[in-house]
Amino acid sequence: MRFIIIDGLDGSGKSTQAKLVQKKYLSMGESVILREHPSTDNSYGKKAKDALLGRGKVNKIKASLYYALDVIRSVRKYQGKADNIIMVRYLMGVAYLPYPLAKLLYHLFTLFLPTSEYMFFLDLEPEESLGRMSKRDEEEMFENREDLIKVRKKALKLAKDWNIIDSSGNVNSVKKDIEAILDDLG
Repeated sequence: MRFIIIDGLDGSGKSTQAKLVQKKYLSMGESVILREHPSTDNSYGKKAKDALLGRGKVNKIKASLYYALDVIRSVRKYQGKADNIIMVRYLMGVAYLPYPLAKLLYHLFTLFLPTSEYMFFLDLEPEESLGRMSKRDEEEMFENREDLIKVRKKALKLAKDWNIIDSSGNVNSVKKDIEAILDDLG
C-alpha cells in the first residue's frame, strides 16, 4: 500500500495535486482512498472547520484539537483499505501552533501515525498563497500574510525529511515533479 501525504500552505495546490495523483493510480487499475482534512463527513472535521472560520485563541486550540482527531479518525478508518491512501493536510497542521509545541506534537504524531517516503510538502511564498486564496468565498483565521510567513517557516523546519515541491509554477509542472518522485520510489 502506498501512503501518500500532500501538505502545504493554503493555496499551494494540495487538493488539485491529490486529485491528479488519485487519477494516475485509478487509471492504472489501483484502488485509491483520498481524504482531505478537515473532512466534512464527521463531527471532528466539521468542528475543526467551524473553528478555523472563527477568531481568537480558543478557536485556534479547538481547530488544532479537532483537526488532529479528524486525521486520527481517517487513519484508523481507512488504513489498509486500498492500494493507495492519499491524505491531504495531514501532519503539518501542527505548524499553526507555537514552534516548541509544534515540534513536540509533530514528533509525537510521527511515532503513532503512519509516515512514508511519499510525503510531499507543496511550498510557495506567502504572497503567492494570499493571491490564490483571494478568489475564495471564505477566509480562515490563518489566511493572512503574517501567519502564513510564520507557518511556512515552521512547516519547512518540520518537513526536512519530506519531498519539498515548489508549487509556485503551473499545475502541470508541479504534477510532473510529484509523479517523477512517485515513479522513482515505485
